[in-house]
Amino acid sequence: MAAKIAIINSGSDDALAAQAELDALYTSVPADEADIIVALGGDGFMLETLHSTLNGMAPIFGINRGTVGFLMNEFKADGLPERLEQAQPLILHPLRMRAESADGTLTEALAINEVSLLRETRQAAKIRIHVDGKVRLEELVCDGVLAATPAGSTAYNLSAHGPILPLESELMALTPISAFRPRRWRGAILPQAACLRFEILEPEKRRVSATADQTEVRDVVNVYVEEDRSVNLRLLFDPEHNLAERILMEQFVAS
Repeated sequence: MAAKIAIINSGSDDALAAQAELDALYTSVPADEADIIVALGGDGFMLETLHSTLNGMAPIFGINRGTVGFLMNEFKADGLPERLEQAQPLILHPLRMRAESADGTLTEALAINEVSLLRETRQAAKIRIHVDGKVRLEELVCDGVLAATPAGSTAYNLSAHGPILPLESELMALTPISAFRPRRWRGAILPQAACLRFEILEPEKRRVSATADQTEVRDVVNVYVEEDRSVNLRLLFDPEHNLAERILMEQFVAS
């Protein structure tokens, strides 16, 4: 029996045009009835779609109708059922952020790419970094710091000069953003099972926000980050366009 597919789009002109083209060729069902979700858009829309399927909905086959499309497959209208049948699955585990605000509020959110802490004012943030209950960096003076998954290591983490992590590495990147002190600290590569605590120093004077993908928490005092292996996010890729190969190739890009 052919897989039931749901075709959804980001709302951009390119995504809407692609949806019309696919709707003329294939039958689409509602997302909660689908065996596979076909998402038309860019990486941002893929992240939105993954967040909306956290409760065990169908795997997602992304098709690039955005800009970069790092998490997406190439757009071709013909042969979609055959592509879906041959697609290779990939399971991602997100990071879980628990952010404690100055007023005592605790906010939890999942991050597929990264959890980032950023200064809110003109003054640099001061952050103490704990790894598995031990202080590893007494004071980081910076614009911010982030923890990235392997899948997210080529996103904001790479722009902040963090390392690219192979998907199968089971590692986490810890990367400073414009570190002032210690000036030569370039971050760390940690086991994916590491439990992080970011302790904000002088939080009244040097306010910091924490963001897990699309969820932002202002005026945090402590942020805890660890991988959540109870959550399985399922993506599908064309065999010749798989994410592991693209992450490897990214390390050999000259510009």
